[in-house]
Amino acid sequence: MNREHKTCIIIDDEPIAIRIIKEHLSAFESIECSEGFSNPVKAMEFLSRNKVDLLFLDINMPGISGIELLKTLHYKPTIIFTTAYREYAVDAFDLDALDYLVKPISFERFARSVNKFLNLVTPISESNAPVEDTSYIILKADKKKYKIAFNDIVFIESMDNYIQVHTCSKGKLICYETLSAIEQQLPGGNFLRIHRSFIINTQHIDAFTASYIEIGDRKLTIGRNYKEEVLKTLS
Repeated sequence: MNREHKTCIIIDDEPIAIRIIKEHLSAFESIECSEGFSNPVKAMEFLSRNKVDLLFLDINMPGISGIELLKTLHYKPTIIFTTAYREYAVDAFDLDALDYLVKPISFERFARSVNKFLNLVTPISESNAPVEDTSYIILKADKKKYKIAFNDIVFIESMDNYIQVHTCSKGKLICYETLSAIEQQLPGGNFLRIHRSFIINTQHIDAFTASYIEIGDRKLTIGRNYKEEVLKTLS
């Protein structure tokens, strides 16, 4: 499968971390690493003049944090955070980061993250793709892979850098995934983001108000930033 060429840069105050990421990236011919910056200010100057598709971004850096740097950008490339600290995961995913890699980063974990990016930005050409059943999703939980029909999903709940998928047939599945990433894999129509922590399947709604949605014994809050679109869709 041919993929369109994508560009990336690395921002990390540890030169050895930049070297390791570059070594991992060398296995992916479709991604070109334009630059590696140990000075975040110089990286900001570069990004003010150049657009890239993917940014590997450290968080705890001198002068300006990776999260602060990201907020200064006029455009947002896809972000994969790379850090030695787990405690920033919630803030990172609130900024719609694709992934959050904790150092030391194994090649296997790195490859999963990069392939997630490639599958997101370079879908298989319809002319070359085999006809597939697209009525289900594969979820990894409990060291197993579950084939879950979309209409079997009741709602999905964010749990820091994990998600909890509530299903009719399998109960609750806890997956190492972000809510934003799983949202990209869901079909349009029945699935609706109602809060930064919830995606629901509208087929399973029992009742709703302007403030919350009832599904079974759960009352799921409608987020302020989502309320207008949610109520418009449901009405």
